[in-house]
Amino acid sequence: MTVSRLAIVDTTLREGEQFAGAHFTTEQKLELIAALDAFGVEYVEMTSPVASPRSEADLRRAVAARPRARILTHTRCRLDDVERALDCGVDGVNVLFATSDVLRRASHGRSLEEIAEIACEVVEHVRRAGREIRFSCEDTFRSDRREILDIYRAVGSCHPDRVGIADTVGIATPRQVEELAAAVRSVVDTDIEFHGHNDTGCAVANALAALEGGATHIDTTILGIGERNGIASLSGLIARVGSLQPEAVEHYRLDLLPSLDARLASILEIPVPFNSPITAPTAFTHKAGMHSNAVLRDPRSYEVLDPTRFGLDRQILRGHRLVGRNAIRDRAGALGIALSEEQISAVTTEIKRLADGGPLDDSQVDALLATWATPA
Repeated sequence: MTVSRLAIVDTTLREGEQFAGAHFTTEQKLELIAALDAFGVEYVEMTSPVASPRSEADLRRAVAARPRARILTHTRCRLDDVERALDCGVDGVNVLFATSDVLRRASHGRSLEEIAEIACEVVEHVRRAGREIRFSCEDTFRSDRREILDIYRAVGSCHPDRVGIADTVGIATPRQVEELAAAVRSVVDTDIEFHGHNDTGCAVANALAALEGGATHIDTTILGIGERNGIASLSGLIARVGSLQPEAVEHYRLDLLPSLDARLASILEIPVPFNSPITAPTAFTHKAGMHSNAVLRDPRSYEVLDPTRFGLDRQILRGHRLVGRNAIRDRAGALGIALSEEQISAVTTEIKRLADGGPLDDSQVDALLATWATPA
């Protein structure tokens, strides 16, 4: 797998604002923009100014902050919405049109020909204003393949900066995503952006598949928050791409990723998920004796990512019933306690016995090691 190009469109302040537990203040939005900018995302997408007076005011504040990241907003494919966004001074506008039968009936009732005609009018309007424009087929994977390729071909002829592929309900599989991205690539000469929901747990895998199929831009949110189950998480994308092609993510400030996730979790008053790639509290924690032994010899044995790249340290747990002698030997050595192999075996057995009643903390383990120390 080779990623020829990767640009991150972080949409924590648009898609993420649609998360049931999210209600960001202006100050929190500006703080998150500054943090994402320091991390190095190429784009920050914000809620449409049409959504509410505060949404418009916050968008204007974000533009005025002048981050290095380009400020985008996400609107309906309508000239009045787009003109409102342009008036806010955004660097670009991301527009969408529902193209699946189910959403066309429930949303706008337009024909495919009307969708293409309106989209081109909007694209050309934004281009004349000198801003970036992305057109996306909403609910791409429940849309007819031939019909949406016709739309992409027609809109692509109007030269948007990007076209978007949207797995709006998280229904796609990685194979489907790769195939569709390649099909879209065959009919447009623009960049391709992928937006994938996580309703079936495939958001990060689908993001990688999109890149494999020719996509260039991936939508993420911090912690993967968003409507319903959210979308691909920033840490998940970095972990997935970084484990396969480290150089593709080296230009980001990877050491800032843990603080990004921690800060958003604090704002939302939720914990960082226990299984969050890279940033979970136990992401680089080793427990089983066999694992600990191998990691102490060579961290690559059970770590596909190096925690130091993210400003983190690995942890070896010792106060539990699964502990092995090698972990105890390593801890004794770190404390400068000289133990024979018989003593190491004995203290390991004692820790296992005590830990059957509940885990021991590090101070308890260290105290046990001290009691087995060979007298000077």
